[in-house]
Amino acid sequence: MKVVHYLNQFFAGFGAEEAARTEPVRIEGAVGPGRGLGLDVAVTLACGDDFFAAHEDAALARLLGWIDDERPDVLICGPAFGAGRYGYACGVLAREASRRGVPVVAGMHGENPGVIAAEGGAYIIPTPTSVTGMREVLPRMADLARRLAAGGSLGSPQEEGYLPRGLRRNVFVERSAAARAIDMVIAKLAGEPFVSEVEVAFDRVQPPPPVADLSNALLALVSEAGCVPRGNPDRLPTRRSHMWLRYPLEGVRSFSPDSYETVHGGFDRTNGLADPNRLVPLDVVRVLEEEGRIGRVHEWFYTTTGVDTPVAVAARFGQEIGAELRTSGVEAVLLTGT
Repeated sequence: MKVVHYLNQFFAGFGAEEAARTEPVRIEGAVGPGRGLGLDVAVTLACGDDFFAAHEDAALARLLGWIDDERPDVLICGPAFGAGRYGYACGVLAREASRRGVPVVAGMHGENPGVIAAEGGAYIIPTPTSVTGMREVLPRMADLARRLAAGGSLGSPQEEGYLPRGLRRNVFVERSAAARAIDMVIAKLAGEPFVSEVEVAFDRVQPPPPVADLSNALLALVSEAGCVPRGNPDRLPTRRSHMWLRYPLEGVRSFSPDSYETVHGGFDRTNGLADPNRLVPLDVVRVLEEEGRIGRVHEWFYTTTGVDTPVAVAARFGQEIGAELRTSGVEAVLLTGT
């Protein structure tokens, strides 16, 4: 059984955000979480989260080239927990490796964007949002990897404990759909556990047409980087936010670190605290406004924290902020993230 393991720069031991631009690296044997799998990891592949995001094609080409050279019985990605950039890299690599015929096991939170990016190419063990679940998750990933490498068949997601892959199989059951649906309704009304047979699918939003003339457009600044007035007077959560806020920009030319900060709990805040304009680029936008390259900056900027925020809650944020911007006549939005 030959195992290749993929990690990001942090879990591979290169560092945190300061090492996020690390290019793909090939390491002999197991490192970090790989040692906890209880498997004979032949090779560990690693890549910085920022490098993968900025150079996806180049990163994939190098990583897949190493996978092709190793011809593993199984590829293990992560676990990435709730980390979006890391999860996305795991998902994309899993998708492309599976298309080459390599069985893939991954671990991440069910709302990690990597789940969608994998497109059903990996058997994904659900995890908590934080690394506190590492000891519980690794043995489950290893067990699934052993069985896949041995060529064994797996049961349904409900039976095996992995996330649904978007595949449908016809099966014979004893009770009709109507009877099963009634059982679910009764269980729900009684507060008892039940499992829906309907897969939840995320909406796909079509992008709007480009702005015809930015030089006359009203532009708004929106961010999930957790940028707030210093002291966080309205108590914006650092993660899993249940709220969005808006703050006035009238008379504000630039975000001073003495007046603004970031409370985001999902990245190294050092540069953002030193210069909040790197999170919400008001200073640059004011220059563009003065040069006539944009018409006018909206009088409010909108902010929340995106890390670990449930998809349904984030969708509500977008609808509420979007409705307010539309009412205000905003024609373009500069949306900054982390």
